[in-house]
Amino acid sequence: MAAVEELQNLISGTAERHGHSVVGLGRGWALGSGTIIAKDKVLTNAHNLRRDEVTISFADGARETGTVAGVDPDLDLAVIDVPTNGRPPLEWAEGTEASIGSPVLALGNPGGRGLRVTLGFVSSGPRSFRGPRGRRVAGAIEHTAALPRGSSGGPLLDGDGRLLGINTIRVDGNLILALPAAALRERVESLARGETKSSPRLGVAVAPPRVARKMRRAVGLPEREGLLVRGVQDGSPAAAAGIERGDLIAGSGERAIASVDELYAALDSLPDDGKLPLTVVRGTDERELEVSFS
Repeated sequence: MAAVEELQNLISGTAERHGHSVVGLGRGWALGSGTIIAKDKVLTNAHNLRRDEVTISFADGARETGTVAGVDPDLDLAVIDVPTNGRPPLEWAEGTEASIGSPVLALGNPGGRGLRVTLGFVSSGPRSFRGPRGRRVAGAIEHTAALPRGSSGGPLLDGDGRLLGINTIRVDGNLILALPAAALRERVESLARGETKSSPRLGVAVAPPRVARKMRRAVGLPEREGLLVRGVQDGSPAAAAGIERGDLIAGSGERAIASVDELYAALDSLPDDGKLPLTVVRGTDERELEVSFS
């Protein structure tokens, strides 16, 4: 019974000490949860936002209207400006690595419907997943602390109540992935200052290399590594550069492109002039195109 009482005290103590730092987004039917990280600043997931203003519900039942300070849709992060009226922020767990078996506590306040606190354990080494816009997010913490729908954006705490991560996505087996707080702190602080940075968007939908190889074989074309363009957004940089549905994106300058991550790497290393060279294969013809983002 002593061990059970210790766990009970850990969970109830966490709720008492840190529950006031967890907020709900929206009213009733949950948008999500959020975490007070500084005076008048709430951190949440970008996918929880529907507009520039959002209702913030605090643990004591008070509500305030918050406005978006900054968003990073690639990392699925957003910071909201809202009066926190003296409610304390959570302490960051700087430099702390969550190893397999480490106990963690997950908190949420889904849509302001009340505080949830659950106990779990880190269940794997650092994971990666694709964010809402397809970019790979590395270093995620996988854990077993169960959470109801609407808890994304809430904090994941270590046994000392420090902020380890931001609960973000549910995966197979009802496991949760949390964004690593310490690794993202600098980015979060820049969002809190309103420094929203948009990564360049090419404006294409692509198929993975294995699909591209299969489809080229099916129509009698030679195999070639690359990303098959399944669609081009009207008015996008890709459309302006002349990229068409059915093209194979095979490279950028001296860089071969055989995966979505390699395409993102090329976009991330965009030259100062805002022009990206792309090698495109159309049928059997190879051509060099220049995509302008300026």
